[in-house]
Amino acid sequence: MKISIGMNLQPGAWGGGNQFGISFAKYLKDRGVEVSFDLKDPGLDVVFLTEPRANLATSAYTDAEILPYTLFENRRAVVIHRINECDERKGTTGVNQRIMKANQCADHTVFISAWLRDLYFGQGLRPASFDVLPNGANAEIFNSDGYEKWTGAGRLKFVTHHWGANFLKGFDIYERLDKMLGEPEWHNRLEFTFIGNLPQGFEFVNSHYLPSQSGSQLADSIRKNHVYLTASQNEPAGMHHIEGAMCGLPLLYRESGALPEYCRGFGVSFTEQNFDQKLQETIDTYHHWAEKMSEYPYTSDYMCEQYYQLCLRLLDHRSEILARRKWSRQLFWATKTLFSKR
Repeated sequence: MKISIGMNLQPGAWGGGNQFGISFAKYLKDRGVEVSFDLKDPGLDVVFLTEPRANLATSAYTDAEILPYTLFENRRAVVIHRINECDERKGTTGVNQRIMKANQCADHTVFISAWLRDLYFGQGLRPASFDVLPNGANAEIFNSDGYEKWTGAGRLKFVTHHWGANFLKGFDIYERLDKMLGEPEWHNRLEFTFIGNLPQGFEFVNSHYLPSQSGSQLADSIRKNHVYLTASQNEPAGMHHIEGAMCGLPLLYRESGALPEYCRGFGVSFTEQNFDQKLQETIDTYHHWAEKMSEYPYTSDYMCEQYYQLCLRLLDHRSEILARRKWSRQLFWATKTLFSKR
């Protein structure tokens, strides 16, 4: 089997999509699959569209390259579009429409959460066929080895990490917690550490700050704490809270986006209105949640196996998929015209 993943993989600390690409490529190669990151091979079996915005560093090719490849060079390649982004996550405009336009070249669509699926369905996307497949973190790196549970003595240590510095990543809550830590009621009971990139001009006063980290260094830093906090808004799925949970930390998570899908049953949820109350609840119930974290299921092996089985299943039904394909030379020229105007 030959699979192309449409990503330029980036070293070091990067976003969750990049982590998916690294994990999936390794998983496939370990199973003897030929993996590439371009469309040079005329005999590809599966093509993954992962980022249709050509101006982004991780984008190796877009629908503008996939359409002519499957129309003129290799009509037997099955195209899977993995959707992991939306305007709602960063308050942008045009991203959803670009993704929906790109989806016209896909035989099958993967959403990384049910929340993201429902968001796009609500905006009119009608993929040919689809699945919801979860993200997962590398258990060889993100695990509970070395994690020390809170004994009840001393401060309960909270941590979060984000590569993206958009304010919607939860900085309203992180700023609020930072101010709370300056109050006597909380100062001697809690600590908070932020790892990653900050919005321009943003500074912590009563919290600990560490620049972006990745891999084992990041996992070690997470494990030095007790509870993982995520306040991200409209998160399509995310990797940060998964990595925190895999390190053994109970979760304190915002009721927003796909966070409840990934965090429910492994910690306490909160809203903007009840954050203080839920913070106290986390303190009171910490030991209950700490005992459950070994059951957290979202590993990269589980994620990659789901994608691998999807590829096998689609190839088993390749003739049916190709028969229902509605791509045309007219669609190709329409897409080419769209890009010539950008």
